[in-house]
Amino acid sequence: MAYASINSIKLHYRVDGVKPDAPWLVLSNSLGSDVGMWAPQVQAFAEHFRVLRYDTRGHGRSDAPQGPYTIEQLTGDVIGLMDHLGIARANFLGLSMGGLTGVSLGARHADRFERIVLSNTAAKIGTPEIWLPRAAKAREEGLAAMADAVLARWLTPQTVANAPFAHAALRDTLVHTDREGYAANCEAINTADLREEARTIKAPVLVIAGKHDMSTPPMLGADLAASIAGAKFIEFADASHLSNIEVAGQYTRTVLDFLLGS
Repeated sequence: MAYASINSIKLHYRVDGVKPDAPWLVLSNSLGSDVGMWAPQVQAFAEHFRVLRYDTRGHGRSDAPQGPYTIEQLTGDVIGLMDHLGIARANFLGLSMGGLTGVSLGARHADRFERIVLSNTAAKIGTPEIWLPRAAKAREEGLAAMADAVLARWLTPQTVANAPFAHAALRDTLVHTDREGYAANCEAINTADLREEARTIKAPVLVIAGKHDMSTPPMLGADLAASIAGAKFIEFADASHLSNIEVAGQYTRTVLDFLLGS
């Protein structure tokens, strides 16, 4: 396992891909998941890119310092990790919280990114009435107390029935997420309003939504795409929030088509 000391914390990361001259692709996980959420895509992505996955602070094997966190910290961790690995420019794919991080990166660090995929996300996600009670519950009761409610918003009932192993694996990751790390990231999402900054993004952008996504409904994705000049928008009919898992093959092909310019 690889770790990097970034911004006074330890970040866990993985690199896949054997072509030393291939372009870089950074993958950023959703709230309550870790690097494993990208397992359906990694092999295909690594055929074309050097793929950098990392556990967002507070998640997986990365440190979970006392919160609250901020979008500036989440953004700074990505830039710090890229600097640590000597990555001057990269492509970026983030889902949900990772997509919010991608909006910030595209707006504030335009010189570091070639193409950006913003998946199942928005420039402003939710309200204090959602995030502050969730943060409090995570700290007081832990993630097991809220796992079933969260997972019901991540996957369609059809996916739960047809892919029980995926559901179980996601639940296992969620319930073992550090309660302070989860809560502190809820607070980062709560205070992040990037709607004006999104309008300044110049890189080519693809926005992905799931038709049945209750956490970041398709309308929010369409609004995000409309605010970014030249952005493309696609909605997957059979997906909820974790569209990269529910329609994995279609998702992978769509992202590669965009990143490779076809």
